[in-house]
This record gives sequence, C-alpha cells and structure tokens, in this order.
Amino acid sequence: MLTGSAPAQHSAVHLEMRDSYGVTNESEDFRNWRRTGRRDVDPDSAYWAPWVRLVTESVGRGVVVRRARIVSEPVTEYIRYEHAGTAVNIRAGEQVRWLPRRQASDLALPGNDFWLIDDRLVRWNHFTGDGASAGPEDTEDPMAVKLCASAFEAVWERGIPHERYGIR
Repeated sequence: MLTGSAPAQHSAVHLEMRDSYGVTNESEDFRNWRRTGRRDVDPDSAYWAPWVRLVTESVGRGVVVRRARIVSEPVTEYIRYEHAGTAVNIRAGEQVRWLPRRQASDLALPGNDFWLIDDRLVRWNHFTGDGASAGPEDTEDPMAVKLCASAFEAVWERGIPHERYGIR
C-alpha cells in the first residue's frame, strides 16, 4: 500500500478496530511473547525488517503514516502484545494513537479495518471471526473514501498518543 505500482504520495492512515487478530505471520512472535513476556522489538529482525523498511522509505519520500487503534478496556492479551511492539512502528516513522472504545461510541465508523491512501484509495482489511486475514479489498468509491477519512480523523483527534497511553 505504501509502495508498489501506485505508492502513497502524501498520506497513509490505518484504522484498527479489533481487540484480537489471528494473523499467521504474527503467530510465532505472539506465542513467544505469551510464553516469555518479551516482544521482538529489533527493527532488523525477520519479523520487523520488511515493515520498518517500507515505512522508513515512505516517510523518507514525505508520506505521513498514521495508525489509530480503537481498543476495549481492560485491553485483551493481544492488545498488550501490540502495545509492547509499537515502539518499533514509532521508530520507523509511524505516528500511533490509541482510543478507548467507550470514547468512540458516538463516532460513525466503517465495518472493517482499513488503510486510506492519499484520501483516494481504501483498502479494506477483512478478517474471519477468529481474526485470520480474509483478504483485502480495494475501492476508490468516493463515499467509502469520505467515510474512512472522516472516521479516521475523528478517532485521531480523540486518540491518545502512544507514549501517553497506559495499558489498562
């Protein structure tokens, strides 16, 4: 989404709204974190390096990369895991905010997580009930773009910057 045939030129925003994900490429790291309490935070590790490189290159081209997460409190074990690794996202150049779900009750939100690229392309991230990826879906439908832009900005405005968000 940030690079490729139509890379982001100005902005890439990501809204995450699930309390748990079961994404295959995270499973080993998540199991290890559950067992040891230690999260892989090495930006050069096999787990992180591709993402860190992508974000760093994008930010270097002038793209603003922001991620917002809506979370239930007390947070799930998976959100604790995500929080423990977010420092790597930040070091790569992402801006990250957290919004307790109770503070999002009056916001109009889309039904799925998404990436919004340059206020023109939405990539819906579909998931199965147990959190596994069910594949993405892209749209440039103006109504979807408008909904996602509005939802993201509303969440971002209320969100708590990562460095100030204490896990509850």
